[in-house]
Amino acid sequence: MKYIVTGGAGFIGSAIVWYLNKLGINEIIIVDKLGKTEKWQNLKNLKFEDYIDKDEFINLIEKNIFSKIDTIFHLGACSSTTEKDADYLIYNNYKYTQKLCEWALKKEIFFIYASSAATYGDGNFGFSDREKIIPKLRPLNMYAYSKQLFDLWALRNNLFDKITGLKYFNVFGPNEYHKEDMRSVVVKSYEQIKLTGKVKLFKSHKREYKDGWQLRDFIYIKDAVKMTIFLFENRICGIFNIGTGKARSFYDLVKNIFEALSLPINIEYIDMPKDIREKYQYFTQADMKKLKSKGYKKKLYSLEEGIKDYVLNYLETSNKYLGKEDEKV
Repeated sequence: MKYIVTGGAGFIGSAIVWYLNKLGINEIIIVDKLGKTEKWQNLKNLKFEDYIDKDEFINLIEKNIFSKIDTIFHLGACSSTTEKDADYLIYNNYKYTQKLCEWALKKEIFFIYASSAATYGDGNFGFSDREKIIPKLRPLNMYAYSKQLFDLWALRNNLFDKITGLKYFNVFGPNEYHKEDMRSVVVKSYEQIKLTGKVKLFKSHKREYKDGWQLRDFIYIKDAVKMTIFLFENRICGIFNIGTGKARSFYDLVKNIFEALSLPINIEYIDMPKDIREKYQYFTQADMKKLKSKGYKKKLYSLEEGIKDYVLNYLETSNKYLGKEDEKV
């Protein structure tokens, strides 16, 4: 059997390929668009059968040239939360996903796709991955809305007993280097520290939060991948949060980077740009009861453990990419 990973050269997609390789699965078709980015470097340590451009791929599926496909991991998307081209986002993140899902269902191929925790918006309805909550959610940006559109379509068509959706929270770790401004705060803070010896964090514009104590559910890429593979191996359908269930502050995050580098903590607090203040999330925390109810019991990296592994075993080394021969799962 073969496996298709769209967005397979991207951050989470390439990590999925890495883990599949760990399981002895190399019959993988990578679907992506490399363009002028450095995403190609995410592939250099990985084993796969073929690479297909994403625009060519969506045309090829109509010609029935693919056979013996077991699973599609659809991780490909425009993930920029600041993208302004709404038509592009709807086509790329909604219509493309819809077309691929319909083809997978027709061919009886297991379909796993990436939704996003950004669909929860300001968190007024909490962070539960219960399907009945989906219509109530109000995303804060066009990227999140394009993801919400597919979740709503899948819900209307009663597909969550046939497909699997994943709401990834704040994922960080190796293979995200190409994402430019959409990289995690971990790698951006690391670069600031190496260059200037200090980190800049946003001041709080809400009385109930101290400067730097805005909270996020940060999950290490290796845990995000393990959760994804658990659902794949057990053929579990539905929509699921992929997070830790424990919100941590940006202060905690940068503190651990300084400690991993054996440097004194040095933080400068700056004003948050006015154009994002109304859309800024001060708190996210995945409700993980649903995944645990399906039997997921693997121990997670703590924020401290994840940052230490990322900094010392990737950012501070000459080989920064997943797939090194001595890699530990």
